[in-house]
Amino acid sequence: MQPSNVRASSAEKAALESEKAESDEEPGVPTGRLLHIEVAFALPCRQRLISLEVEPHTTAAEAVERANLPGLFPEVPDAIFRQPAIGIFGKALRAPHSYRLRDGDRVEVYRPLVIDPKAARQARAQRQRDR
Repeated sequence: MQPSNVRASSAEKAALESEKAESDEEPGVPTGRLLHIEVAFALPCRQRLISLEVEPHTTAAEAVERANLPGLFPEVPDAIFRQPAIGIFGKALRAPHSYRLRDGDRVEVYRPLVIDPKAARQARAQRQRDR
């Protein structure tokens, strides 16, 4: 440790600033290069995994927009892609517009449920009772 009355050289100052900058970086966000991510969407009969390179600090919602899912799935109503339920590796995101992607993330776009799971269980139980 230096005494307080001794000044650091310019090389030492640069090294300290570099260390500080590295410690301020977010984990999973490489500096000065693009992130490699994937956006996934699936129908019962077909699925697509779109590989993208995006800038650091891109959000999950922005990645879904860049994946052009309405163009790849014209049979699906556009409304599903406007504000979809989104997750990262199977974990649902509450705020996809503020989640910043990390290198290697897989953004998953979830379809709305066709039938409520509770209603489906009740219907199956009723069919079993009626037999």
